[in-house]
Amino acid sequence: MPETEVDLTVERTGQAHVPAVSVCVPLYNKETFVGRTIASLLAQTFTDFELVVLENASTDGSLEMVRGFDDPRIVLVRSSSTVPMIENYNRIVGLARAPLIKVINADDQLEPTALERQVAVLESDPDVAMVTCRQSIIDENDEVFARGHCLRTPDLIGRQDRATVVRRVVRHGSNPIGNPGNVLFRRAAFDACGGFRAHPFVGDVGLWVELVRHGHYYGIPEDLAVFRCAPMSHSTSTRAANIVAQRRFIHSVMRTHRDVVRSRDRILSVLRIPVTVLGSQVFFSASTGAGGLPHRLATRVMAARNRPAAHHPA
Repeated sequence: MPETEVDLTVERTGQAHVPAVSVCVPLYNKETFVGRTIASLLAQTFTDFELVVLENASTDGSLEMVRGFDDPRIVLVRSSSTVPMIENYNRIVGLARAPLIKVINADDQLEPTALERQVAVLESDPDVAMVTCRQSIIDENDEVFARGHCLRTPDLIGRQDRATVVRRVVRHGSNPIGNPGNVLFRRAAFDACGGFRAHPFVGDVGLWVELVRHGHYYGIPEDLAVFRCAPMSHSTSTRAANIVAQRRFIHSVMRTHRDVVRSRDRILSVLRIPVTVLGSQVFFSASTGAGGLPHRLATRVMAARNRPAAHHPA
């Protein structure tokens, strides 16, 4: 994917030494939420990190919100023009200096011990390329309406190999692993697999299935990340396009990982399509304004669905 020609201005340089972790926040028009995101990052119990914010030429007050924080770990970079989301994700990782990377959306948050817990996994096992966790889900008012989201099956808990992770993604038909903020990964593995490449709707899980080509996976069965499900502009056509992108992605995983994907995985993936489509519709309904009927109904479904599973589903 060719990169857009833009100028980047480094407004704040951060600390001089190379930190253990780079937390990357790609920022575009998140004035309402980015302050809460940054506050949760600066409150981490693990402190040896840089916080790289790449402001993607927002049209609201996002930039001023970041400027309001005075912390030497913050690296603020401004773009002269707006580029597509996936390209911006790759640009911000390119700006990071640390060997361990976390990319988190500018409206999501981390629990205070998230970095501490995830860094410990990667430091203790050099063969692990990525570590992820479960997440709670909040609305625009910071109200939690679902807990224990992602990593719903035992084969995504603890240390797992590529075959196990890829088969689960194919069977699930979507993203059972988590959003960008859930995952801490090694920069070397990211570079080896070429970074984020897929359609924006599946860009995160597209990276996860490639990272496990370059090391093992580790899943922590606790809510260490917080995903915000807030009002977004999703037309019916956009929803349909995202569902199509989802299926195309799963087919591409079947092709590129054909050495580990079995006939049984393919069959179960097809059988689960109605559930996957319904799940997407519920998510989009939950992304409407808090208090509205679609949001209330969708959040009840999500809360019930994310109760701990009692057995290992297919």
